[in-house]
Parts: sequence; C-alpha cells; structure tokens
Amino acid sequence: MGAYILKRLAQTFVVLWGVSLVTFILMNVVPGDPVLLMLERRARPEDVARVRHEMGLDKPRAVQYFEFVAKAVRLDLGRSYFTKEPVTTALTRRFGVTVRLASLAYAIALLLGISMGVAAALKRGSAFDSLITGGAALGISAPVFWVAILLQIVFGLRLAWFPISGIRSPGSFVLPAAALGIRYIASISRVTRTSMLEVISQDYIRTARAKGLAEKTVILKHALKNALIPIITLAGTELGNLLAGSMLTEWVFAIPGMGKQMVDSILMRDLPMLQGTVLYVAVIFVMSNLVVDISYAFIDPRIRYSHGD
Repeated sequence: MGAYILKRLAQTFVVLWGVSLVTFILMNVVPGDPVLLMLERRARPEDVARVRHEMGLDKPRAVQYFEFVAKAVRLDLGRSYFTKEPVTTALTRRFGVTVRLASLAYAIALLLGISMGVAAALKRGSAFDSLITGGAALGISAPVFWVAILLQIVFGLRLAWFPISGIRSPGSFVLPAAALGIRYIASISRVTRTSMLEVISQDYIRTARAKGLAEKTVILKHALKNALIPIITLAGTELGNLLAGSMLTEWVFAIPGMGKQMVDSILMRDLPMLQGTVLYVAVIFVMSNLVVDISYAFIDPRIRYSHGD
C-alpha cells in the first residue's frame, strides 16, 4: 500500500507539471495582450514596453515558464497582472466560497442519488423505477447553465424564494447548489441502481433473506455495502468535478468562487491567476482520485494492491 501511494504521488507531480505546461502554452498562443488590456490600445509604445518589462513579459517564453515553475514549487504562484494581489491569497479566499457551494451540492447529490438509486433497484420495472431512470437521463443531459437559468427564473424571479446572484445570505447557495448538484444526483442514482441490481441477484443475498434477516438489514448491511465500490468511485471523481467544474454555475449566479475567478482570468488574460487556479483545481482533482483508489482496500477486502504489501 505504501509503495502504491508513493507511485500515485509521483504521478500526481507529473500530471501537475503537464497541466501547468499546457495552460501556459494555450494562454500564449491565443490572441490578446494583457498589457494592452491594462493600458488600453491608445497607450504610447514606450509605456507598453516599460510595463511589459516590469511584468517580465519581454523575457523568452521558456524563461517565463521555468520561473513560474520554480516559484510554484515554493508555493509562490506570483501576483495578478490586474489586481496585484498574490495569487495564493486570492485563491485561498475564493476556494472557501467554492467549497461551501460544492459541499452543499455534494451532500444533496449523495443523499438523493444513493436513496433514489436504491429505491429504483428495489422497485425494478415499476412506474417509480421508470420515473427515476428517465429523470436521471434528463438530469445528465441537461446543460448546467440552462438548469441554472431555469432555476433563477422560476424560484428567483417568479416565486422570489431565493436570491439569484451573489452570496448575501446562506439562502444564496440554495439555487447554485441545486443547479450544480442535479447532474450528479442523476449520475449517482444510475450507478447506484445498476450496482444494487447486480448485488441483490447474488446467492448470498438470497441466503440472508432465507435466514430470516430483516429486509432493512439485508439491504443496508449486505447489499448496499457490497455495491459501494462503483458508487465510491463515482462519488470520489464527482467531488473533484464539483470543486473543479463549478465555473458556469458560479458565473451565472455571480458567486465569487474559483470557477468565476478562472473565467475572469481567461477573459482578461491574467496568466498568473489562471495558472494558479488551474493548478489549484488539478491538485484537488488528482488528490480526490487518490483518496478514492486508497479507499478501495478498506471497503472491499478482496482488493489488494501488490505494491509492497
């Protein structure tokens, strides 16, 4: 197990390096100049050249990239071109907002997704099962921004139950969390249903029922526990997706989280802020997948890693 963890950590560094390199290349090949955005196009050429020198943008691209990597190793992600705020400080502040939004959406997705999946599996072929599977297909295929706008119109403008932008109160997170969580409720419920259907058809489930065990015990202790592997796999990756994929939701609801920060950085060509945000997101995603992989051995004793143990 220890060797496996070390191997995965080494892979993590390779992935992060690749992410930083691709981000840097893409941001330097798309049209637009951050200096001209800051000074406007009517700025004198000598002023543009001076600012470019102060920002280090007159150095070769390779030098700029390796300077960024050298600082990133020391957890120094530079400063924003526009706000002059340290990138680490800005990301830490905005990460707290994204975590609150993603945590609420994640809790809703797990609670409703697993419950609906289990119920649909137990009522296979019924109208309820058809409703859950049909709703799951709709939830997965519906674009996040469309769901967000629909929730704003219905529950924010028509019914005036919740705010439609900003984070002025705890209720401000309800609609964004619902918009962000609907897709994950659908995917978790589908996986849970499929996994439960496979498990409840096994001989040991019939044996448990034949022994006279209560149906609740059979479902929760025997069936659901053995159906957890694919559910945990999906839930772990979805946690990373929730933290990393809230860009459109935060943008539509004007929530000052990491997703909105990433979009703003792309539009303004704020390279230090964008690279820092992408690395932050990459770390979250890779570590969530690592936790999922390690948890397999604790959930299912049949799984053994052959790396040193």
